Amino acid sequence: MQGYVLNVTKVRDEDLIVTILSENFTHTAYRFYGARHSNINVGYKIDFELEINIKSTIPRLKDVIQLNFPWLLDAKKLYLWQIYIKLFYHHLKDTEELDEFYIQLLDDLVIKMTKQNPKRAILESYVKLCEYEGRLHDDFTCLLCDLPIDNNISLVRGFLATHSSCSYSKNFELNKITEFFNEKTLIAFNEEEVDYLWDVMLQGL
Repeated sequence: MQGYVLNVTKVRDEDLIVTILSENFTHTAYRFYGARHSNINVGYKIDFELEINIKSTIPRLKDVIQLNFPWLLDAKKLYLWQIYIKLFYHHLKDTEELDEFYIQLLDDLVIKMTKQNPKRAILESYVKLCEYEGRLHDDFTCLLCDLPIDNNISLVRGFLATHSSCSYSKNFELNKITEFFNEKTLIAFNEEEVDYLWDVMLQGL
């Protein structure tokens, strides 16, 4: 089976507790230390097997093979990717059974990041996630005052819309946010705006 490593926690010696997102599940497994074992890190895609032991509450992770990305040695892309995966982990950590959408979203993002700016690709991926989960509010009613937003729009955690005057945060043109939400593209945004949206996403998925 294949999946993405969402989290790695060291336990005694060099053993690990590993959380993996597969096609329909998140798995928590125990990885015993071994000199010839493949490296496991957050964000890696791996091929693996799970061994069930009646004496243990979690399965043993075995036969791990790392599946490389074209940009895996690009330090900047890997760093930003791992930030997103850690947010993914906190978003999904209490969920065991999932739709295929989640692993497909990451598979698609890996491809997009091969040629696209990583922050832009990740933010566009995040909007798709919000839409799939029914959290992308494109009616543009202010979260704080509950009045319609006609122009000066700002986004806060979860990309919820507010009047910039209500949240005292960065102002965006409404048509640009509309295009972002509808078309899942940041082509109209400059780098400063992308950095701001990135910081908003970092507050939590």
